[in-house]
Order: sequence, then structure tokens, then C-alpha cells
Amino acid sequence: MAHRHLSRGIALQSLFEWDFRAAKKDEINAILARNIVEFGEEGAEKDFIIKLTKGVMARRDTLDAIIAKAARDWPLEQTPLVDRNVLRIGLYELLYSKKDEVPARVAINEAIELAKSFGGERSGKFINGVLGTIYKEMGEPGKNEEPKKKRKYKRKEDLTKEEKEKLPLKKLVGAVVYSKDKRGNINLAFVHDVFGHWTLSKGGVPEGEDERVGVVREIEEEMSLDIKPEAVIGVNEYVATDPEIGNMRKRVTYFLAFARNPANIKLPQGSGGLDDVKWFTLSEVEGLKTYPDVRPIIDKGIQELKKQRDGIGKI
Repeated sequence: MAHRHLSRGIALQSLFEWDFRAAKKDEINAILARNIVEFGEEGAEKDFIIKLTKGVMARRDTLDAIIAKAARDWPLEQTPLVDRNVLRIGLYELLYSKKDEVPARVAINEAIELAKSFGGERSGKFINGVLGTIYKEMGEPGKNEEPKKKRKYKRKEDLTKEEKEKLPLKKLVGAVVYSKDKRGNINLAFVHDVFGHWTLSKGGVPEGEDERVGVVREIEEEMSLDIKPEAVIGVNEYVATDPEIGNMRKRVTYFLAFARNPANIKLPQGSGGLDDVKWFTLSEVEGLKTYPDVRPIIDKGIQELKKQRDGIGKI
């Protein structure tokens, strides 16, 4: 498959040049033609190069949104041009290539090799981390058909309790945000991500920031809502793999929070990885596609709100 690797390199060089020059869309044709002649040694697959390059360009907005969600601590506009376009190529092949032609393992490994060849000293590690995160979000399709390989970090399911407790901890906050209409009916606010799930808004808490202050800021940033945090209704802790430091614990503290300005709900520009935000009635929430680890938090919030509504108790 050396010819394909060479062809991916030419596609990368073409996308890099087009991105660097902020060229018009149709200028890619001339860039491709020149690079295929200049770098296309015998064996380069012209049709594959063109299809890959134009495929990435056609789906660039979707690819960028997914990358932004997977690498929220590394804004795409601040990512080196080479790394940015390697990610686009790797993700495009991961999502849109025929799996019998480009298995997930090949798509990720080829992207890592491109990063090592054309990027900086840490590019390969960065690409591996981001694409690996996205692959896990996809449910690791084809994992059982692929040969096992040596990993730098243990799978999270292989970690012992003691190993998990020793991992670096990142604190986050989130909220089940609710409002009430004039009739007293309860509505919940959710954000929709590019993986097709309705979920709770959450974000990191800087060192020294109070969690209640952090959740107010986070909901304002992602939903444009002014909230009043009430009680903590749940804590969700899980192991994630960071592109820079490897395995780490993430602990999300969820609040029940009342929205003072429900009519203002909107998704701010630049909400990487999110594509919608919306209010739902309690009856509508049951049918939403949500993440398994978030659903219990949502249910707990609904239970507490029903207690308030029915006068059984107040949290």
C-alpha cells in the first residue's frame, strides 16, 4: 500500500497549500494538477488523490466540527496547518471510506504516519489522540476484526481501581437546566452534538474557580442562558485519553439549574462540536437519543423537578 501512502501525502500537500493561501474553492484543481506532476512518482494513484482531496473539501465543515469536539482544548484555528489537514484526511477516511478498502486502523495509522513525515515533533502523538478519541465515540467499529497491537496506554476497561485513582483528575461541571412556562409546565434544555446525541452542557473548571460559578459561566457560553444553580444531583466520573498526557480521570459535577431567561436560548458562534440547542417538554425527553452515562443524571433531575411540582419535597 506504499502507493496509497504516497498519494495521501500529495493530497495533504495540496490541502495544505490551498488552506495556507486561503485560495478559492476551484483553485484546488490547479494545485492538484501541479502537485501530482511534481510529487507523483511512478505509482501515485491520481484518481485516489483527487477523490480524497475533494472529499475532504466537500465535508470540511462537518469534519472540523467533529475535530473541535474531540480536541476542545486545542482550537482548530490555532492548530498547525499540517496537523489540521492531517486530521481532516484521517477523519474523512475514518468516516466515509469503504471499510473493506480502508479499515479504521489503517485510516488512523496512515494519518499518524503523515503527521510524523510532514508535521512537528509531537504531531503524531496529537493526531493519534484526537482520532483515537473520535474512534471511541463511534463505538470502535471493526475493532474485533483488527489485530491487537501494542498500546502506549492501557485500555480504560483494563485499568484496576487503584490505577484509576492514581490518574490525573480534571474537574468539570454541567447542569440539568430547566424552565417553567406560565402554566407551570417544566421544560429541559439540551445541546445537540455532531455525533447525533442530545446531551447536557458541561465544561471544565479552571483551578481555583468555584463549581457554582463555573457552571453559570459554562451554561452562558454554550446556551446563552442565565441560570441559578440549585442542588448537586449527580457526579459522573470516567476515564478518558488525553492526546498529551494519556489516560486521565474526568469528574463531572451536575447541578439542577433554573434558567431565568429561557427565551434567550441559542447556540453561540464557534460552538465546536455542537450544532443545536433546544427546549424539550418532559414527555419529549424520554424519546431523545442521549449518552448512557448521562441518562441517569437527566432522570434524577426530572425526579427532583416532579417532587417540587407535586409538593413532595424541595431540593
